[in-house]
Amino acid sequence: MKKLTLALAAALSLSTANAADYVIDSKGAHASINFKIQHLGYSWLTGRFNDFEGTFSYDESKPSSAKIMVTIDTDSLDSNHAERDKHLKSDDFLNVDDFPKAKFASTKVVDKGNGMLDVMGDFTFHGVTKSITINAKKIGEGNDPWGGYRAGFAGTTTIALKDYGIDYDLGPASQTVELELHVEGVKQ
Repeated sequence: MKKLTLALAAALSLSTANAADYVIDSKGAHASINFKIQHLGYSWLTGRFNDFEGTFSYDESKPSSAKIMVTIDTDSLDSNHAERDKHLKSDDFLNVDDFPKAKFASTKVVDKGNGMLDVMGDFTFHGVTKSITINAKKIGEGNDPWGGYRAGFAGTTTIALKDYGIDYDLGPASQTVELELHVEGVKQ
């Protein structure tokens, strides 16, 4: 019995030992959080958040055990137009003075096969926390030219502004925001 218990403990430690921890390479500009929203239903307004940080844990043999944590500096919103950015950061929209951070913490990952994942988690934005699902795809992983090891993913999700307490009337076409995520992490 003691041998069986030791063998089981060793097997469990090996199965969790394969998970690797990564830091998202936002400082090296190898990651981005982009957004787009329809402008009055006539065109698309696009932009990004320039400052964010995060970590993830990933084991290729058990993708469903992945964990992701990201924090976004909402004041880093950049739509390539200073006056519009000022308005988007105001109380009408992001209210960055009261809500300087947005956060995502994964709660579950579903492996859909062929590198496709559904990443569920709690997204806190504008002071409200809601569960969202990010449709993600593993892009690749391997050694980098600097002696490190990296893994990369892309994902998309859509959020409704009203779900997060933002109720500025831009018309019915402009009530949802599409988020596009590109994440490259450096193994620690």
